Amino acid sequence: MVGYIRQSAQLKASSSELQESKPGEVLCEACTGPKLKALKSCLDCLVSYCETHLEPHLTASRLKRHQLIDPVENLEDRMCMKHDKPLELFCKTDQTCVCTLCSVLDHKTHEFVPLKEEYEEKKAELEETEAEIQQMIQKRQLKIQEIKHSVDLSKDDADREMAEGVRVFTALKESVERGQAEFINTIDKKLKTTEKQAEAFIKELEQEICELMKRSTEVQQLSHSEDHLHVIQRVQCLNINNSLPNTQQKRRMDITVFPSSYELTLARALGQLQETLREEMKKLIQAELKRVQQYAVDVTLDPDTAHPQVILSDDGKQVHHGDAKKNLKEKLKRFSDCICVLGEQSFSSGRFYFEVQVKGKTEWDLGVARESINRKGLITLSPEESLWSICLRNGNKYTALDDPPVRLSLKCRPEKVGVFVDYEEGLVSFYDVDSAALIYSFTDCSFTEKLLPYFCPCVNDGGKNSAPLIISPVKNTD
Repeated sequence: MVGYIRQSAQLKASSSELQESKPGEVLCEACTGPKLKALKSCLDCLVSYCETHLEPHLTASRLKRHQLIDPVENLEDRMCMKHDKPLELFCKTDQTCVCTLCSVLDHKTHEFVPLKEEYEEKKAELEETEAEIQQMIQKRQLKIQEIKHSVDLSKDDADREMAEGVRVFTALKESVERGQAEFINTIDKKLKTTEKQAEAFIKELEQEICELMKRSTEVQQLSHSEDHLHVIQRVQCLNINNSLPNTQQKRRMDITVFPSSYELTLARALGQLQETLREEMKKLIQAELKRVQQYAVDVTLDPDTAHPQVILSDDGKQVHHGDAKKNLKEKLKRFSDCICVLGEQSFSSGRFYFEVQVKGKTEWDLGVARESINRKGLITLSPEESLWSICLRNGNKYTALDDPPVRLSLKCRPEKVGVFVDYEEGLVSFYDVDSAALIYSFTDCSFTEKLLPYFCPCVNDGGKNSAPLIISPVKNTD
């Protein structure tokens, strides 16, 4: 009978290709011919069966008591190594799978749950983990897109800057060539004018020399003549005084042809070139200011950092010095000696820009500071002490507080100052917004922590410096 069933199963397997196993599927261990896909695995027999070989487990009363599960490989791993029983429980205390005998012998005081319940819990954790992984993947994909977009923007900026640079250098080259041609032409004209003038003077003098030589010959002849009457008559007719240079001749003798001066010609040519360069620089600064204004941020003043003698507006946009010292709660963030205040917003990457009105003030400081700037005691105004700023003193003395400080020569007093920071490039630039002029740039800065806007209105000086520093909205962001 067993031989008949086995032969029938083999014939059925050979006639049904649809039931044959595929790579990666659990195979029937009872098949002696072509291995079919297993339908169930028996934890008591530790064997996986196909549909045909599973039939006795479904019909025989003794085999019906066996525990069947979905087909799996390595059934030995699902049995308790100590008690040779199926692993049906999960010990939460030891975080391990156990059999029913383990639960009453080795783990009897431990907490257990059915294996399926633990499976559902672990499955939920896996699903949550999978969701987190997918979210992390999406974030990284977005970051890749962001980086690629940044590279594309950098390429566009590079192309634009290259085209603008080529245009500027071409204009300068043409200006130089034009100035050189005009310079050479001017010198050539001057030289020809000098030569022509000299030739005219020389020609007149040569004519006078010829005339004087004729008179000299006649005088010599008369001086050797012994005919007294003839000599007297000829001298009277000749009037020897006419042989002497007249007034016009004396003036001509006083004329000197000086070499032409070409230094001023060169200076004028270089001046024109300098003017062309100045115009091109102005255009570049205007374009640069428009670009940095695109990184405008909304800055408000942080009252927790304000010195007790500075007064802030309700909207946090204005600050000025007050005579009376307010009784404020002492805070670690507050400046105790320096009459200044920081912005609430901090920046640790990227670019940002803001504008401050300084109109009507005779003294002020403006810039950005590290978050770790000294809040207690006096501050040394320099990058070494965590501060990049410019200042005005005595109404007309502008200084970039670099190391060492740099005295600034400005064509006009700025009424609104723009502050731009490129964190990664280590750049802090200040602009005169109204005239679209660059005031000063700190370059090659090393930023390692958060930066905050820095404002110092300075003392009001009896009302002379009472005007506030005002954080202004940026308008030209097109």
